[in-house]
Amino acid sequence: MSDSEQYVIESGDAGASATIPMEAGQIKKGGYMMIKGKPCKVLSISVSKTGKHGHAKCNFLATDIFTGKKYEDMIPSTHGTTVPIVNRSDWELIDIEGDEVTLMDEGGNQKTDLNLPTYPDGMADDITNAWNGGENSVIVTVQAAVGIEQIISWKKDNA
Repeated sequence: MSDSEQYVIESGDAGASATIPMEAGQIKKGGYMMIKGKPCKVLSISVSKTGKHGHAKCNFLATDIFTGKKYEDMIPSTHGTTVPIVNRSDWELIDIEGDEVTLMDEGGNQKTDLNLPTYPDGMADDITNAWNGGENSVIVTVQAAVGIEQIISWKKDNA
């Protein structure tokens, strides 16, 4: 290689995975798991007895954390599945322009790449009305998993 050739680095992340492996029998109600490629919150788990092939099966009923759609999955309890890494953070609403929002955290960092939520129905209107063109201070909670970020809740700040 000559000195004139340049290395091109496309991304600057640490290469951390958005999911972690976990045994199906270790997942608890209220926890998270991936079903059909979607991050889901587990609503209920029923475990069937070991059959003639020797595996107890876990039947999971869960909802997508971003759309609310229900999913079901059955996995042998000793087999592995994936669990999404879910992060939540609070942001202050700075501006609403169409469907796009501008947010700021306590450190003064701004986030401009989010839209008003489409699920649940009516939350976007509630946030817009509560914000009232900047008259009120509104705090929104942003949930992030597997590269998706979405506003999941909000509250009026009376400080």
